[in-house]
Amino acid sequence: MGSTARAMKPDSLALLRAGTVIPAQPLALTADRRFDERRQRALTRYYHAAGAGGVAVGVHTTQFEIRDVGLYRPVLEMAAEVSRETTGGNAPAGSSVTGPRPLVQIAGASGPTAQAVAEAQVAAELGYDAVLLAPRVAGLSGTREEVERYLLDRARAVGEVLPVIGFYLQEAIGGPRLSVDFWREFAAIEAVVAVKAAPFNRYRTIDVLRGVAESGRADQISLYTGNDDAIIADLVSEVDVPVAGSTSPYTARFVGGLLGQWAVWTRGAVETLRLAQAARGVTSDGTLTVPDDAALRLLVARQTGLTDANAAVFDSTNDFAGVIAGVHEVLRRQGLLEGIWCLDPAETLSPGQADELTRVTAAYPWLGASDDAFVAEHLDAWLA
Repeated sequence: MGSTARAMKPDSLALLRAGTVIPAQPLALTADRRFDERRQRALTRYYHAAGAGGVAVGVHTTQFEIRDVGLYRPVLEMAAEVSRETTGGNAPAGSSVTGPRPLVQIAGASGPTAQAVAEAQVAAELGYDAVLLAPRVAGLSGTREEVERYLLDRARAVGEVLPVIGFYLQEAIGGPRLSVDFWREFAAIEAVVAVKAAPFNRYRTIDVLRGVAESGRADQISLYTGNDDAIIADLVSEVDVPVAGSTSPYTARFVGGLLGQWAVWTRGAVETLRLAQAARGVTSDGTLTVPDDAALRLLVARQTGLTDANAAVFDSTNDFAGVIAGVHEVLRRQGLLEGIWCLDPAETLSPGQADELTRVTAAYPWLGASDDAFVAEHLDAWLA
């Protein structure tokens, strides 16, 4: 294939490669399920002020249904406007970073090839850096080889518009099973700059690592965890993957996260990534330093608690039926959202999920206490 129509900005690409926190942005709605522009802006300001390195918009957490109600472009446009405030030096209230700073702006794209390309074109017009390409295509059928060939051709087409981030979506919410061969060929596409591994399955996560390692472009692919049930395990792991024909293995590292879990308690997510980087012996810009054993011990101690909390937020007990409503409920309790309304009226909290959220919040005070105080201090300014 040819080169992409537009390469990533050097500072955004450097940030993506060094590793950062990228929340999957939810959709703010009013009680009558109309777009709540004021609170949507507040969400983006919160993420930037909390120290996130960007946002992913138009993804599963934003609700795929935004495409059906004409909200895809308005939601992306608003996030881009708020992000420009930060990149231009007008940081949101409470931000620990003053002056302009790079951000990675990622747009979700899905559907058949024509739709995905059109959505990438919208994102390019709005100044987005890359496209997170969801492997969901309604009605797509055939053998695994035929499905994978279609998805590879679609990725090449989208890559003619913007750089592409691959996405291994868990089967529970519509993702297909993808082979090592798929990931090898996917990572070999010139336009691919990163892969988000989110199969919620260790075996399939290894398939991604093997495919990237064998692609010939491993040094150009940034690995991001989307395994919300294994965030810390991914961030502190370094996996040596043997490569045929090479005398030395490829050492796979997840440099950051693009996560629905990080749409809540984002300030804590930034701290988690900082600790993971310290534990691995790298600085925020990717420079090697001395590994911090104390940081590793703290993360290991928190690992189970974070997964337990994610089970409550994502409603794993009910096969993730309340995943988006769970994210909304945490943000509602903080005041960032007015309610938990989704575009689909049937999409809401599962029985007992609210109690589980109360339980994990009390059980793990390190999880959200600092975020709660941070939001309370700056919410009025973000809503202004």
